[in-house]
Amino acid sequence: MSLPNRDGDGYLTDMSAWTPEVAKEMAAADGIELDDAKWSQILKAREYFDESGTVPPIRKFAKYIEMDQKELFAMWMTGPMKPITKYGGLPKPTGCV
Repeated sequence: MSLPNRDGDGYLTDMSAWTPEVAKEMAAADGIELDDAKWSQILKAREYFDESGTVPPIRKFAKYIEMDQKELFAMWMTGPMKPITKYGGLPKPTGCV
């Protein structure tokens, strides 16, 4: 499978090119394993985006999925909104990530 075009940060240049398979391929290409917990967060971020039209800041997202921010950071080993939005085919988060 060839991946759709991505920008310099690895985000899809065309959000409509996103599929679960594309997400898994992108993560694999980046050396990231998407377990069930991470996958669930990606789908929740997509749901949030569909409802609000925006990418949630981490504080709001943690509350939205009823999870402690520290757990999210520990799980992703980085600012969690970056990989969540990247593999979710969503726009880059703005502000604090």
